[in-house]
Amino acid sequence: MNRNSHPSTKRLAERIQNLMPFLIWGRTLNKQSLFADFLAGLTGAIVVLPQGVAYALIAGLPAEFGLYTAIVTPVIAGLFGSSLHLISGPTAAISIVVLSIVSSVVPQGTEAFIPVVLTLTLLAGIIQLGMGLARMGTLVNFISHTVVIGFTAGAAILIATSQLKHALGISVPSGSSFFTSWQVLLSNLSSANLYSLTIALVTIAATLIIKKVNSKIPAMLFGMIMGSIACLLLNGAAHNVPLVGALSGDLPILSLPDLSGSTISSIIPGAIAIAILGLVEAVSIARAIAIRSGQRINGNQEFIGQGLSNIVGSFFSCYAGSGSFTRTGVNYETGAKTPMAAIFAALILVVILVFVPEVTAYLPLPAMAGAILLIAWNLIDSHHIAQILRSNKQEAAILIVTFVSTLVVELEFSIYLGVLLSLIFYLKRTANPRIMEVAPKSLEQGTDLRSIARFKLDECPQIKIVRIDGSIFFGAVDHIQKTLADLSANLPEKTHLLIMCNGINFIDIAGAEMLMQESSRLRKQGQFMHFCALKNTVKDELSANNYLEKLGEENFYPTIDDALSKLVTMLNIKMCNNCTTRVFSQCPKAT
Repeated sequence: MNRNSHPSTKRLAERIQNLMPFLIWGRTLNKQSLFADFLAGLTGAIVVLPQGVAYALIAGLPAEFGLYTAIVTPVIAGLFGSSLHLISGPTAAISIVVLSIVSSVVPQGTEAFIPVVLTLTLLAGIIQLGMGLARMGTLVNFISHTVVIGFTAGAAILIATSQLKHALGISVPSGSSFFTSWQVLLSNLSSANLYSLTIALVTIAATLIIKKVNSKIPAMLFGMIMGSIACLLLNGAAHNVPLVGALSGDLPILSLPDLSGSTISSIIPGAIAIAILGLVEAVSIARAIAIRSGQRINGNQEFIGQGLSNIVGSFFSCYAGSGSFTRTGVNYETGAKTPMAAIFAALILVVILVFVPEVTAYLPLPAMAGAILLIAWNLIDSHHIAQILRSNKQEAAILIVTFVSTLVVELEFSIYLGVLLSLIFYLKRTANPRIMEVAPKSLEQGTDLRSIARFKLDECPQIKIVRIDGSIFFGAVDHIQKTLADLSANLPEKTHLLIMCNGINFIDIAGAEMLMQESSRLRKQGQFMHFCALKNTVKDELSANNYLEKLGEENFYPTIDDALSKLVTMLNIKMCNNCTTRVFSQCPKAT
């Protein structure tokens, strides 16, 4: 009995450990790792303190909500995710999407705003958890890097636009669109508050200077302190410079999302967008750090960790979070060993929130705006944007459409639009596989086939060789059939058409039927179709469906040299004797 139950018990234990990674890394904890994690957590808390406040303001929420998200979300994500170094929490891109989605349902600043934010967070978490449990981690690979870059750049422009009113001291109506906001800003530029502008510029300058002087000092925190000092010296309060104000001093408390049917139905498209964006951010950051640390990341487990962190967070006054590249990078560079670093950072934030809630009491909004403007600037990946615009027209189109759509339509739909355009271009490429006429570049054994057009090669008048680079499936059938028909129309009778198949990964039923039709059509024209270097897995699939027999097993050759050795015996010997090109090493000697 024990022998029979042992394997199943072991499998159950492995499944539990896979779902709860902290049971694995928890055994590795010791004094050295805990001390390293504490130091990394201390640094992380200092870094996230100004970021949490800034991101909450971007999302249209009270400052403490950013800290709540920086306390609860990274702990749950760290315990249930697969990465040892990923730090989750509030992020700039998701913050602006949260504001965009929720403000389209209820006005910002109203009593109903926060419950809808919590509902959005809960729904996004449920979607992420469901995808993780369904082992759909590989789906994140279908969101192209170009879409993320274009969306992030557009979100950065929106973030900067939302903060210019604080930096300039100009009143812009809440919920104004991108173009309306700029219209108001430009039309009221002459009435800008110079004190607010000075404080914002001091914050920006101080942040940039300290980065160059000493990169170990938290630059954003230093910049905000300098902005606050500038506000005091300029007596900003007397010149209508608004302050962030003190934090509530309360710990994250139980909160209830708005679970009414009307609210859920109105934000479910946005929740899907938040879920996708959050997963793309988290998994890509986790993988980037894993390359440096040598750790192996489980995409499905990251989905589960992100999903649980948002689900739990929605009941503790948190808004949607994801992985942060800045905080994850700092966490790794400062020597973190395990996710205990995220837990230590959260505990330190709790201490700050409870015992020093007035830490933001004298923080001017223009100083916060200056810091956020720098965050927005750093979100724009100018290097990769320039590279994409130079290198590929299709990728450039995806980038531009995604970027522009973030400014003119609802943010969540810009993600869908970018993904849809990526899939359209992908399907277009796969539906039009490259079919290239090739010939030997040399007469050596192990025939070196190259493009006839590129290398201006001679070809055999009786054997036409083409290479198909792409799978033969229902979407590509029309293109392949038309190309083969065009090729064969210019071929004389008795010509052998040899298809190089080493670039074909699979052939579906529609593809196999098309090959049969073409083979039959060519025979009626007095021409013959042959196949070479077909992968064994593809050949097995054709055989299983009886298509190999129908196409004629004798027409399939393992290598190009095997094919040519056989085909030259079928050629018109008189034409060979009169041929001067001698394309193949297997060509019969002239008599």
